[in-house]
Amino acid sequence: MNPIKKWLNASEKHFTGKGKLAALEPLFDATKTFFFLPSPKISIFPFVRDCLDVKRYMSFVILALLPCLFFGMYNTGYQAGLAIGESYTFMQSFLLGARYVVPIIIVTYAVGFFWETLFASMRGHQISEGLLVSGLLFPLILPANIPLWQVALGISFGIVIGKEIFGGTGRNLLNPALTGRAFLFFSYPASTSGDIWVVNASVADGISGATALSVTSTDGQTISAALSDSGFTLANLFLGLVPGSVGETSALLCLLGAVFLMITRIANYRIIIGGIIGLVITAVFFSLLPGGGNSWANAGPLYHLCAGGFLFGITFMATDPVSAPGTDPARWVYGFLIGFLTVTIRVANPAFMEGIMLAILFMNIIAPLLDHIVLKRTASKRIPNV
Repeated sequence: MNPIKKWLNASEKHFTGKGKLAALEPLFDATKTFFFLPSPKISIFPFVRDCLDVKRYMSFVILALLPCLFFGMYNTGYQAGLAIGESYTFMQSFLLGARYVVPIIIVTYAVGFFWETLFASMRGHQISEGLLVSGLLFPLILPANIPLWQVALGISFGIVIGKEIFGGTGRNLLNPALTGRAFLFFSYPASTSGDIWVVNASVADGISGATALSVTSTDGQTISAALSDSGFTLANLFLGLVPGSVGETSALLCLLGAVFLMITRIANYRIIIGGIIGLVITAVFFSLLPGGGNSWANAGPLYHLCAGGFLFGITFMATDPVSAPGTDPARWVYGFLIGFLTVTIRVANPAFMEGIMLAILFMNIIAPLLDHIVLKRTASKRIPNV
């Protein structure tokens, strides 16, 4: 790495101060800190004892996302094989999935960094590290064969409208990746909703494969029986060997990511546990109501947990420190209501079965209100100054 460091140090004068490429200083700084994390030396009090800077914070989240990414590549190829009756090996499935997933990631980062660089240059700021996570989250919540121009359009909307118009990272009200996903869902529903397409190695446009949440009961069957008949057993849903968006299908890997992020204190455990509690209580409540035996109202908490993207969303997107509440009581309420809304949307709105996206975005909007209520309540309990 020494030659890279020498080259970057020698080139720095051109990108700083009055250098001829000073307008590209944010891009240069992002490139340099990508290879070499900043390590300022403190010689006066107070000394900072916590080595967790923003870049390292982001790297922990990316590390937790990698198992979901690699499994998503494999599952994309695996589902493609099942769709055409082929039995691919592990490597064949992985390489076929990578053929579709990797271009989505490249387009997301390329377009995202373009917007980040443009706004950073206009404002004279450094490029935010937030795109490192958003740029990986966004591809994982998309179907594998979505057109690349829609990927570019979606991440552009998420970065510009969801974040930059509010002032950039740290000031955004909504999660940028989910904002871009919501834009694509409502603008191009055929590509992003209903039956998620499964890529096919032999045809260009793919084969449509039903997801678990799109399964409906017929002939008086319970929803659990209908899911099992369609191949969506709890075991398959838990492991993730089912059609769906790239990184959301494996409940097991999402849970492992949640445990990792909670242990390292990157994600606040109150949001994740509160969300699971909210989903379980709401699912049990609906299952006790009469007349819901053949719908998702009677699916039970395990199917609601493992089907769709709830565990992925509550782990990696609901815990975004910018758009989530900052006080502990508000975090419990925030997580609980996300779980409650997810099940409620799935049960009450058959046209949009995946409720986690709208649930998180709605709670992003009221997160500041929750913090405000907690702070006002805390202040009201203080002894007035005499």
